[in-house]
Amino acid sequence: MQVLRTPDSRFENLPGYDFAPHYVDVGGLQMHYVDEGPANGSTVLLLHGEPSWSYLYRHMIPPLRDAGFRVIAPDLIGFGKSDKPRRKADYSYAAHVAWMTRFIESLDLRAITLFCQDWGSLIGLRVAAGIEERFARIALGNGGLPTGDLAMPRAFMVWQAFARFSPWFPLGKIIQRGTVTQLPDDVVAAYDAPFPSGKYKAGARMFPLLVPTRPDDPASAANRAAWEIFKRWEKPFLTCFSNRDPITRGGEKIWQDTVPGARNQEHVKIRNAGHFLQEDKGDELADLMIRFIEANRN
Repeated sequence: MQVLRTPDSRFENLPGYDFAPHYVDVGGLQMHYVDEGPANGSTVLLLHGEPSWSYLYRHMIPPLRDAGFRVIAPDLIGFGKSDKPRRKADYSYAAHVAWMTRFIESLDLRAITLFCQDWGSLIGLRVAAGIEERFARIALGNGGLPTGDLAMPRAFMVWQAFARFSPWFPLGKIIQRGTVTQLPDDVVAAYDAPFPSGKYKAGARMFPLLVPTRPDDPASAANRAAWEIFKRWEKPFLTCFSNRDPITRGGEKIWQDTVPGARNQEHVKIRNAGHFLQEDKGDELADLMIRFIEANRN
């Protein structure tokens, strides 16, 4: 496997992101993560999606840390400061689940509160179903666990085709299109920082293609099995979807109706936020997470 690693110089002086880097081996690849707050604090795990990285959580990390939590925000393999296999064939849904499982087990994270969005949810929910004993509660925003049994929104299919065929793949501008907030140029550049050239973008190119969109997708059976776990999931489960995401809007209802742990939770609709609600409403989400954890302590 040919692996690329983005030069550290690309990450110097990024606005709002001065967190110390940490790394762990996940099966021969280095995964980067932010680790802020007291080591003995309750763990909050923040999983980003496509095509972002832990920079997406820069608004949420400080208030969660200051509230006394240990905040862990990894960069998925292929993103951020983590290693980036160069070949598209090196990426699969199963590989991402295995890498994240290895990450959690290597750090021995327990009693985790998970916040996940976009591909962070496709991976995070699968991992939580697989090692549920390590998770205490879940907050889901603008994400899900597709099996390919239901038709995907047209907006997603357009995005999938764009990722597959477009020679132009400007990741910072893609983030901008998924937010309501007008991002400053230096913030857009920060989202581009992990990708000095197109050869670093194999992971980002592949994510849309790995989403199960047909019943016989390679990941469909495993996702269906994960759904069976969530049909019995009694631990607290919160939805916090935004109102201006054309891809996931309305996707919270199935979780509210299906997951036992979602009953009697104060589910929230995040107003005036796009797909990347962490960028649009990070402070509001951090406050929501703090209240969610405090209201559902064992």
